[in-house]
Amino acid sequence: MSEERAQGGGEGGRHRFPPEARITASEEIRALFRRGKRKRTRHLDVFVSASPVSRSRWGVVVPKHKQKIVRRNLVKRRLREIGRREMLPALDAAGRSLDLLVRARPEAYHATFEALREELVQLREELCSRG
Repeated sequence: MSEERAQGGGEGGRHRFPPEARITASEEIRALFRRGKRKRTRHLDVFVSASPVSRSRWGVVVPKHKQKIVRRNLVKRRLREIGRREMLPALDAAGRSLDLLVRARPEAYHATFEALREELVQLREELCSRG
């Protein structure tokens, strides 16, 4: 693998979401639901907690909410992309090591990418300004 691809570049500008920045283990997700401080937005619940590792991490939970799998996957992809491009780089640049777990509420199925992005960017600004 080339150095450029290993760092997230190459192949038409595609960037990777590094495994060490993901929260996927069910135990970690359950723990974040319990210990994380919940922030509510119009479409999302975001659980924020100090990260046990030296970098920020991102997790996404999209319950079915009586929706088809295609819609569920669309919401998951949107939230993952916002985390990868907007949230994690800014938190790391601000020196914040936080775990963020985003849970979609039923309203998220009807939100645009831009609406979800705006909500999370506003939360990011709040988290980064606390320093």
